[in-house]
Amino acid sequence: MRFLKITPLVLLLALIFSSCSSVRVASDYDREADFNQYKSFAFFKPGIDKADISDLDKKRILRAIENEMLKNGFTKSENPDLLVSIFTKTNENINIYQNNFAGWGYGWGWNPWYWGSGFNTVNRTSEGTLYIDLIDSENKELVWQGMGTAALAREVNKKQERINEIVAKIMEKYPPGMEK
Repeated sequence: MRFLKITPLVLLLALIFSSCSSVRVASDYDREADFNQYKSFAFFKPGIDKADISDLDKKRILRAIENEMLKNGFTKSENPDLLVSIFTKTNENINIYQNNFAGWGYGWGWNPWYWGSGFNTVNRTSEGTLYIDLIDSENKELVWQGMGTAALAREVNKKQERINEIVAKIMEKYPPGMEK
């Protein structure tokens, strides 16, 4: 009987922790673009300046993108083939979990000696969506967009690690058709 009281709580905690670590990603691209021609990149300052996040988080994101681009064989250049821009959105999620397994008594159903009620757990998470835009520098046209949505880290010492994870997952979708 005690097992039945503990199992839902353990499952709830497992769900919460597993949902915090996942990153949902998607990408879209111009099917006419020749992605083999792109070898260098630079950041598109006007687009980045519009991102509605702190300057510290912008630096963290740009650092992570630069590392991923360099890992993928790109070089940073004053005369780039691609311009990199970002856009962000955040949502506050409030989840209420109800547990009706607490109290005194025995058996299932109504019981005159049963006393107590369950407890509710309220969980708040901030979820962010990062869009990474790759723009053909010659035509000034968007050729690829990657998007990743994930729970955000609240602790300063874990922010860069979380951003690195999100950016890496997004950049796995580039180049199109070559997902790792």
